[in-house]
Amino acid sequence: MVTKLVQPPMADSHASPLICRTMNVMKLQRFVPTRNHSRINTSRFGERPLWFRPITIIKVAEDNSGSGLVELETLAQKKTELYQAVEGINRGIFGIPSAKKSEIESLVKQLESLNPTPYPTLELDKVGGCWRLVYSTISILGSKRTKLGLRDFISLDDFFQTIDISKSKAVNVIKFSARGLTSLSGQLSIEASFKIASTTRVDINFENSTIIPDQLMNVFRKNYDLLLGIFNPEGWLEITYVDDTMRIGRDYKSNIFVLERFDDNNNNNS
Repeated sequence: MVTKLVQPPMADSHASPLICRTMNVMKLQRFVPTRNHSRINTSRFGERPLWFRPITIIKVAEDNSGSGLVELETLAQKKTELYQAVEGINRGIFGIPSAKKSEIESLVKQLESLNPTPYPTLELDKVGGCWRLVYSTISILGSKRTKLGLRDFISLDDFFQTIDISKSKAVNVIKFSARGLTSLSGQLSIEASFKIASTTRVDINFENSTIIPDQLMNVFRKNYDLLLGIFNPEGWLEITYVDDTMRIGRDYKSNIFVLERFDDNNNNNS
């Protein structure tokens, strides 16, 4: 005699909650549009789509944050190294040893490669304001320095640049003083206009220049064209680096300019 074990039918009201949930999921899956299937990627952690794994998003955010911190630390370090390299060389105007020049230009290139503002002419608010020159490859050597009296009699002091983005104007101010004569000091001011040529470059046009006081003009009168030729900004300028405190540029003559932001309230030029 063979005994058959028959499983009595299970009423809906007595169905296991787990089975009900499984059946409901299966019903829902029947209504998922086919075209969405290709957009749901699964991972080795199961059949859930990748966007079901919030830990992945958190991990990416942490990696990006760490990378950003490293870059900021690198920028700060390179800027410090550059400031140390240009210390005591009078902005390089009267020449520096080739080894020192190579060191500075290497640091400049490293900063340019880390430029936090890759399209500076689209963010001119970062470019505007007052800046002070800390290094330039423009040089006044030999007979030029002698003719201008910058070897023994006249001292070249601070070099400022004020950029008014609302007027598309730039004013360069070069300060001079006579050694031993505190009463004889003044400045050469060069005003220029600029227009955007690309996302990194501006074209510059000379407008006018003035020297004050008259006594200083008398000193430079014979060689005024020579003086103006050295500091005239006309041409184009490539802005290769800019942040809140430093700006680096290269002009059409391959000169390099490194400037630091300056509080123009302390600048008596205005």
